[in-house]
Amino acid sequence: MTYVERVLEDLIRRNPGETEFHQAATEILMTLEPVINAHPEYEKSALLERLCEPERTILFRVPWVDDQGKVHVNKGYRVQFNSAIGPYKGGLRFHPSVNLSVIKFLGLEQILKNSLTGLPIGGGKGGSDFDPKGKSDREIMAFCQSFMTELFRHIGADTDVPAGDIGVGAREIGYLFGQYKRICNEHVGVLTGRGISYGGSLVRKEATGYGLVYITEEAMRLRGDSFQDKITLISGSGNVAIYACEKAQSLGAKVVAMYDSDGYIHDPNGIQLEVIKQIKEVERRRIKEYANRVAGATYHEGCKGIWTIPCDVALPCATQNEIDGESAEILVKNGVKYVAEGANMPSTLQAINTFLQAKQVVYLPAKAANAGGVATSALEMAQSSGRLFWEAEKVDSKLQKIMVNIYHNIDEAAKKYGFEGNYVMGANIAGFEKIANSMMAHGIV
Repeated sequence: MTYVERVLEDLIRRNPGETEFHQAATEILMTLEPVINAHPEYEKSALLERLCEPERTILFRVPWVDDQGKVHVNKGYRVQFNSAIGPYKGGLRFHPSVNLSVIKFLGLEQILKNSLTGLPIGGGKGGSDFDPKGKSDREIMAFCQSFMTELFRHIGADTDVPAGDIGVGAREIGYLFGQYKRICNEHVGVLTGRGISYGGSLVRKEATGYGLVYITEEAMRLRGDSFQDKITLISGSGNVAIYACEKAQSLGAKVVAMYDSDGYIHDPNGIQLEVIKQIKEVERRRIKEYANRVAGATYHEGCKGIWTIPCDVALPCATQNEIDGESAEILVKNGVKYVAEGANMPSTLQAINTFLQAKQVVYLPAKAANAGGVATSALEMAQSSGRLFWEAEKVDSKLQKIMVNIYHNIDEAAKKYGFEGNYVMGANIAGFEKIANSMMAHGIV
């Protein structure tokens, strides 16, 4: 049994039932064998064991009162996974599916993703099983204030800088920041994704979606291709999906389908993004409304069917494991050429293998393809530290440069170890090498 296999077996044994964490660890560790074999000193210093064990795991209760005076108690989490290259950085997710396994898988992925940006930020993740859906603004404020009343003691501008994720947008970040400022009596860059009026960065809301398209565009450019007239599927209808759609359409793509957790819309004439924005960002309603407002569009219950629509480009931007092996096989059979992940771990291990084995598919995994959000968060941190405010063009230019660099770094890492075109190998190795060098330099800590 190899060192990697022993570490993975022990991780699964010591973390029973954490299936999402096991999946992420398996996908990452099994791709690192070429690097580990080239560096026997990593085993001697138990580097992989230390990489896979969070530096700190914080679990806490979050009591809050609803509009009817009823008291509720949710679970709160913050996993501070690795600070080898900088302060912990990673989002907060508020969703009923959140548990320790989900937060740990996200945190482990975040370590490598943050490393790939080239910026000095470590990996962390947090959240709660609280569901913002259907809650009033006052209820969400009450929850966020209670959540931050515990979390504040564990974070800081040079310690741990959370951001948003699923269920945590500008409204939630505002309430969280207000409570932190109230308790700590300081106005610092302790959260990113803040409003422009109180220290946020332009392009932050759009960053993950824009970055996803930028890295895909670079992969296309180097193959003599482009987004022009490409039939594109985008899952989800939150910030990542909406702004991936916006940027892809600006480059000539024909986006024909999107979805939310209830079902998907198919508009063969091309999605009218202004209608989606009105429904999701202004009215906060379900995506099926689109079919009632746009002639020729249809709505379909359930989400899985979106992947049966023939396309050139698939951009999964919703949640983990939304593309299973069966859906991946259908996409490949229907001729998909590019699959780039805007969500975290949206493809199962079986789906990933299907994409990697399909010679016509360029598959860009999440930790590389959706790094634009955290990259721009780091740019927000830089602006906060210097009391600066950059124009949108400057932030967008830096974001595009980061995403192009990520593509070239993962491409070179894959080639270096004999896996040309395998960007899962490339992303994991390129991110890991920087982390490993830093951990070795710090000694056994």
